[in-house]
Amino acid sequence: MPPLKRPDNPLETINLPARQALVIADTDVLVVGGGPAGLGAAIGAAEAGAEVILTERYGFLGGNATAALVTPMMSFYTHMPNEQQAGATTLFPTDHGPGNPVISGVLERLVNRLVERGGAIPPSLQTGYVVPFDPEIFKQVAFELLDSSGVRFLLHSLASGVTGSGDVQGVIFETKSGPVVIKADVTVDCTGDADIAVQAGAAYEIGREVDGLTEPLTLMFCMMDFQRPDFESYVKAHPEQWYGVHGLWKLIDRAKLEGKLDLKREDILFFGTPHEREVSINSTRVVKVNGTDIWDLTYAEWEGRKQIRQIAEFLRHYVPGFENAYISRSGVSIGVRETRRIEGEYWLTKTDVLEARKFSDVIARGAYPIDIHNPKGKGTLIQQVMPGEAYDIPLRCLIPKNIDGLTVAGRCISGSFEAQASFRVMPICMATGQAAGICAAIATRRKMSPHNVPASDVQEELHRQGANIG
Repeated sequence: MPPLKRPDNPLETINLPARQALVIADTDVLVVGGGPAGLGAAIGAAEAGAEVILTERYGFLGGNATAALVTPMMSFYTHMPNEQQAGATTLFPTDHGPGNPVISGVLERLVNRLVERGGAIPPSLQTGYVVPFDPEIFKQVAFELLDSSGVRFLLHSLASGVTGSGDVQGVIFETKSGPVVIKADVTVDCTGDADIAVQAGAAYEIGREVDGLTEPLTLMFCMMDFQRPDFESYVKAHPEQWYGVHGLWKLIDRAKLEGKLDLKREDILFFGTPHEREVSINSTRVVKVNGTDIWDLTYAEWEGRKQIRQIAEFLRHYVPGFENAYISRSGVSIGVRETRRIEGEYWLTKTDVLEARKFSDVIARGAYPIDIHNPKGKGTLIQQVMPGEAYDIPLRCLIPKNIDGLTVAGRCISGSFEAQASFRVMPICMATGQAAGICAAIATRRKMSPHNVPASDVQEELHRQGANIG
């Protein structure tokens, strides 16, 4: 049976009974969402002197890094043009060229601890400056980082509303123990979908201007018992079929002709991991769906798992090295690249990104390209930032217009569809999170609105915490 679809006409409406919620805490800074942005925000706020509570809807931290298995972390290094190497067998990007890191702070601590625990390969020219990591070790390290910074947290808590009007005074959570409220002087929205900002009445955009479509959703999965020597032998014999981390076009065409594969993207894309016989596969694509719509999400999860089964079968039966490989894990939830983007005090543009524009109120930097997966089907558009350069993200992008008591971080900050296709990646999300948390901490300490926090004060604390803002 297919998944439940959105009804054309609801059967009826009913009035729900009034209810009460327990106020379980009152804190300086509340961070909603425990993904990369939320981790950055919580640690940044705590180390800036605030009492911090972080909430998360799952029973673990990491967001897309762990729930959606989005691995590896993409490059946070400046890029020098380099042609993709045909026949490269590293299973990491080969088109990066030498670069320098533009993000540090909380991200650097996370990566270093992952590497120390054997849960990541450090970024280098050999990895294309991506960071392959083990999601299970990431979950452990995330808790350790919160513990070391004195952040309290509450799991299994889904944010469903806010208290206050035009001024976020607290957040309502649905839990197994009933509805609860956490009050805070300032809340940091790290939900990825701007859920808190929208509940508070913030203006936002979604999708591209021409038709409102968002980038596709992808359900990631891993396969074990991959035999690298056999795959490398195939690639050496057919170098035109593999460019670093993607390809296999002739095998795809053969499988299509034989009725064994209906691939929704243009090629097979997979990366190495810290484990020699494991690969992380990014090849499912679900288009024309909205990641904030339950009917679309239900369909996407269903469709994504059908695609996983077909792709895994293709790899096992057509690609040398995968004959005995098996699906070892898949995302707890499908990966969502983009949904809402708030309207903040500044709107980051495509030109700002590609021309590496600088701002006096910079609080984070990015060098990842504009990476647009076709919202309608096959194809991926890559547009690089100026060689050797990075663009600035101003503090104003984290401050929603006309809403007080709130900062926003991660993929839903203020910017265009094209700009978001760069700043959506996890290292940049963590950097904007750290800045949003620091801004919130300063606001609560001085009993002022985040709108009025001087960018220079946020920058000073970012430098103290080891962040890289130029």
